[in-house]
Amino acid sequence: MNSRICELLDIEYPIIQGGMAWISTAELAAAVSNSGGLGVIAAGNAPADVIKKEIEKIKKLTNKPYGINVMLLSPFADEIMDLVVKEKVPVVTTGAGNPGKYIDALKSIKTKILPVVPSVALAKRVEKAGVDAVIVEGTEAGGHIGELTTMVLVPQVVDEVNIPVIAAGGIADGRGMAAAFTLGAEGVQIGTRFICSKECNIHDGYKQAVLKAKDRDTVVTGRSTGHPVRVIKNKLSKEFEKLEKSGAGIEELEKLGAGKLRLSVVDGDIKNGSVMAGQIAGLVKEIKSCDKIIEEIVKEAFEAYESAGRFYLKHSVK
Repeated sequence: MNSRICELLDIEYPIIQGGMAWISTAELAAAVSNSGGLGVIAAGNAPADVIKKEIEKIKKLTNKPYGINVMLLSPFADEIMDLVVKEKVPVVTTGAGNPGKYIDALKSIKTKILPVVPSVALAKRVEKAGVDAVIVEGTEAGGHIGELTTMVLVPQVVDEVNIPVIAAGGIADGRGMAAAFTLGAEGVQIGTRFICSKECNIHDGYKQAVLKAKDRDTVVTGRSTGHPVRVIKNKLSKEFEKLEKSGAGIEELEKLGAGKLRLSVVDGDIKNGSVMAGQIAGLVKEIKSCDKIIEEIVKEAFEAYESAGRFYLKHSVK
């Protein structure tokens, strides 16, 4: 399962754990890295002193490469990037924008830069700016999302850039990984599946909400703010829907959402908190260790390839 992504990031399997605010801690990231993938600590809206402790922690838990996800809309983005440079973090993934102004500093310490992009245009722009690969995320993903689906977006980006493409959104098993590779991706980013891992230190109520979710149980809130978020349906999502239909302003909607992710992740209030998860949540049925999750994904991907090969041989014209 070698690819340019494995060589670029010095990892065994081309599997990147998504940077999920309040969820992707050092413990989860280290477990993924130790299992052969790339673990990622999510900075979210946390200040640098909080993330510094996470970096110190992960350095004690693994000697493998790891990454930091920087939300470019965060008021602390600049100081997080300064910390990344100071600590010589091996990999940075970014969300909600163009990391262009940080590229020279990151390149100076040989940090690999992988921005999350929701469109062909942004993928081409960041390639020109000098990033190492792009994470192409479809609207199936949990949390902040774009409009295009993974299946239509990935091959279009692959056709337009020369750097490696990592597919994200709607991938939770080996079948999804095999499909992404068929579309031209050289790696996958997986978030929701790792929520239900033993090493994910969040409230069990959040994990149970993901395990109980069915195929139509996620909705998108906040479209009118310009920053839509996919969550599992609950009392909070209904309040968002009601406010948006009434024509509420951005300030009122942001006030409703303030602190709600922490409420669900840390306190376990899955009715009034924001339970971010992808559409693929309906496929997640068990809580397993990260090494078992990755082992099963890789095994299933090979089985999917073998099945496709048998289908081709059976139906090919001779």
